[in-house]
Amino acid sequence: MASHSKKSLIPTTFYDQAHHPRRGFYWLTPVIVLILYLCVMGAFIWLQRLHHDSVMFVTIDQETRQQRLMMIIVALSFVIVLNLLALWRYTRFRTRAEAALIAETGFRRAMENSMSTGMRVFDMQGRIAYVNPAFCRMIGWNEADLIGRTAPFPYWIPGRHAQHRETLDLLLSGRTPSSGLEVEAQRRDGSRFTARMYVSPLRDPNGEQIGWMTSMTDITEPKRIREALTAAHERFMTVLEGLDDAISVVADTTEGLELLFANRTYRRFFGAQSNGHAELLGGRLGRFTDETVEIYSESAQRWFEVHHRILAWTDGRRVRLQVARDITEQRRHEEASQIQQQKIQLTSRLTTMGEMASSLAHELNQPLTAIANYNMAAVAMLKSGNFDHERLLEALEKSASQAERAGKIISRIREFVKRSEPRRQRVKVRQILDNAVAFAEIDARKRQIEIQPQLPDPLPDVLADPILIEQVLLNLLKNGVEAMEKSSYHILHVNVTQQGSMLEIAVIDRGHGLRDPERLFEPFYSTKSEGLGMGLNICRTIIESHHGRLWADQNPEGGTIFRFTLPCAPQGSPETQEDIQEQNA
Repeated sequence: MASHSKKSLIPTTFYDQAHHPRRGFYWLTPVIVLILYLCVMGAFIWLQRLHHDSVMFVTIDQETRQQRLMMIIVALSFVIVLNLLALWRYTRFRTRAEAALIAETGFRRAMENSMSTGMRVFDMQGRIAYVNPAFCRMIGWNEADLIGRTAPFPYWIPGRHAQHRETLDLLLSGRTPSSGLEVEAQRRDGSRFTARMYVSPLRDPNGEQIGWMTSMTDITEPKRIREALTAAHERFMTVLEGLDDAISVVADTTEGLELLFANRTYRRFFGAQSNGHAELLGGRLGRFTDETVEIYSESAQRWFEVHHRILAWTDGRRVRLQVARDITEQRRHEEASQIQQQKIQLTSRLTTMGEMASSLAHELNQPLTAIANYNMAAVAMLKSGNFDHERLLEALEKSASQAERAGKIISRIREFVKRSEPRRQRVKVRQILDNAVAFAEIDARKRQIEIQPQLPDPLPDVLADPILIEQVLLNLLKNGVEAMEKSSYHILHVNVTQQGSMLEIAVIDRGHGLRDPERLFEPFYSTKSEGLGMGLNICRTIIESHHGRLWADQNPEGGTIFRFTLPCAPQGSPETQEDIQEQNA
């Protein structure tokens, strides 16, 4: 323990006398009683001597002397009684005061022992004059090890004494901030902790400063939690600020929307105002749904995919969270992809028609030959001058019928080949099936394959673009016909079934089959030596754009089953998309 360089002005224990008490006048009472007692005794002895020796009392008779003596004794006794009563009263008051002081001292010591804040007192020379039990528990040293110690203290961290001495000098100089100091200390077992220390001057009853009172609170765990929360907040804010999505939070107020939070992407597009949030709401104020919408922002000149959500803010208010993702480039790519897909579809149709050109020429040759024959017969009857009007009329009607048939074939080819925008409408499945089968039968007859449709009764209508669905069905029928070219089974089945709100069309062949049917839908994958590998991929794209599915399965009887679904048209639905838009308007 360090030696005392100078005697401390503060007693070594807290409850020792803090100052010299003022001397009262209660000590005069016993002194006066003693003096009076001595006076009475002296007077009594003196009077007794006078009774025998003094001349002054010779002329006074015996009775008078006795009366005077008794009066003096009674008076002095009365004074003594009064002084003793005063002394008893004061002693009683002091006893009560001492009992109250002992109770107050015990109460305050109990408070000090139960508190978790460590209290420590330095005298003006920096010597420890007092520590409470909480301080001892905090650092692991007992009171006897600390009282009277000077720097360096045992709880200072080794190797950092210079820093601790600067803190002590700051404390003794009275320049500590009112917000306190954050200090580190070492316990007796070697562990370290962080504490928040507050300093206030300690003064005696006369107002003179006699030391410094410090209070210390262990903030190791709160500091660790605070640092963890700060680090988590920084990581969270780093993630939010680094997102490409524009994130904003607003609250509804009487003056409009109040912006509570906005990340960097939002500020880059819309600044630090709530106008961007209101613009991306798209008039949906009051609709608290998790629906995601696509909105074009005039101020940012960008397309955004916006997601809204209602959540509780830190103060309990209901606020609006908005996450807006910039999809401008995505929409541009989608538009370019759609244009490219249309071009591919057109190319595919033209390629298909090119392959069928020779067969179609043969198909058209039949009605044209029939027309020529009927016309030549009619001309011959007219030239002969001997003709039957009914036979002539029948020949001309048959010629007209064949001409109409050829016109339908050509019109159907033109509708299939021409480039047009997809147009969904209410369409009969039988019509699509008949057209596709009519085209496919040209190639099927050459391979001696029969296409056999199987339709349910009743057959619901579907919402689809008939030309595109016709192309899909024709592609599947051609693949089935080609697969069955060397098969002993010569019937290609087309089964139509209703599956709830969807209509399923299955093309069932008994060809050579496939090992991995799902790979057929990959771009540029083909089992044909002359194929491009894009036909089935385009077909799947068309079906999915109609909110359906296209897939292939192994046929248990050999071959492959291609299936695709289309949504059924609801009862009483409009005929076309234009009708739907007119009804919505």
